[in-house]
Amino acid sequence: MRMQIHVVQRGESLYEIAGAYGVSYTEIAEANEIPNPSQLVTGQALVIPIEGSYHIVQPGQSLYTIAHLYGLTYQQLANLNGLSPNAMLQIGQALKIPTQPKRPVNTFLYVEPRTPVAQSMVNEVRNRVRDLTFLGMFSYEVHRDGSLTRPSTDDILQIATNAGVTNALVVSNLEDFAFNADLAHALFIDEAAQNQLFGNLIQIANEEGYGEIHFDFELLHPEDRELYNTFLRRARDRFHQAGFRISAAVAPKSSDITTGIYGAHDYQALGEILDYVMLMTYEWGYTYSDPQAISPIQPVRSVLDYAVSVIPREKIFLGQNLYGYDWTSPFPPQGGPPARAISPQQAIQIALERNAEIQYDSVSQAPFFRYYDENGVLHEVWFEDARSIQAKFDLMKELNIGGIMYWKLGLAFPQNWLLLHDNFHVQKL
Repeated sequence: MRMQIHVVQRGESLYEIAGAYGVSYTEIAEANEIPNPSQLVTGQALVIPIEGSYHIVQPGQSLYTIAHLYGLTYQQLANLNGLSPNAMLQIGQALKIPTQPKRPVNTFLYVEPRTPVAQSMVNEVRNRVRDLTFLGMFSYEVHRDGSLTRPSTDDILQIATNAGVTNALVVSNLEDFAFNADLAHALFIDEAAQNQLFGNLIQIANEEGYGEIHFDFELLHPEDRELYNTFLRRARDRFHQAGFRISAAVAPKSSDITTGIYGAHDYQALGEILDYVMLMTYEWGYTYSDPQAISPIQPVRSVLDYAVSVIPREKIFLGQNLYGYDWTSPFPPQGGPPARAISPQQAIQIALERNAEIQYDSVSQAPFFRYYDENGVLHEVWFEDARSIQAKFDLMKELNIGGIMYWKLGLAFPQNWLLLHDNFHVQKL
């Protein structure tokens, strides 16, 4: 199965769209998890499940210009579609394009269970495991003596194992619901606490069925850079000896900045120490920012360009948000409330309810819309759709990086998973 992205035009119905591609409207509705097939949003991006790979002719395009896009001659494109090389094309005409072989990719998805673990989360894990190489259990919170507070896991680990997914034990420097640099520093300078921590992690990994131990140590003191590298080297040696992989979440940097909240993350050293490096390439738009794309394509590219210059490409995972934000005016920098996190599916539902038209920012490669609530207050929503995630997949293929990491399970974005399998073959280790 190969997929086509279609952007809903004003007045279009799902029935009309389905007819143009030769599929049933119910197939499109099911693939995109559309609650009511009679209700579409102008500007909404749909993934069309069709056999083969197609190009939909746009205004001004010819056989020659389309063939050039795909590395073909216009004669090859004409022959493939049973057309004369001099044929005039119709806007909206579907031209068959040779399918490209899919390359392998590793995927990592964080799951953040609550206590008790909701059955809906267990069900969602069961529905997602075919899409995963790694499932990251967020998080085991470390204490200054090297002990750990464990999250509830219910049946999640076994479900993943049964599907051939590698469970990853995520250990964080969270303390009182916030990343704590002093907690991490205390560990970095206490070798006895480190030994206790590493021993505890290996024991838990053996008991609970983890194959990888993953550090999510954030907002560290920049002067702890070398201490963190030394800490991870010691962890790596212990974990490898015990048969476990090691990975870490890493702040997004486009150069070797050694100051500020990202300064402690040393890309070149981490690339040497770790089996996998998970880049947190999101949160440009965040809870307290002005409305903007969460993972705009140019800053993401800048981070990846720097990463591939110092880290082996096969170790690099692009970080991808499975969420958007709904900002309320006045926006946070002007003293307004923090933005509300929403899933892409929720964003589309809000646009439908508020009769808002979804727009697409070609610079950041992200969809957005504005609306007024029942009190007349302006909102601005930025989120992810099929076009924005395909832009990230194209970037991954262009730079030949090894994987993609998602935050987090529980945020509905069906188009991502459809296109993931359309672009890549998800590996099991």
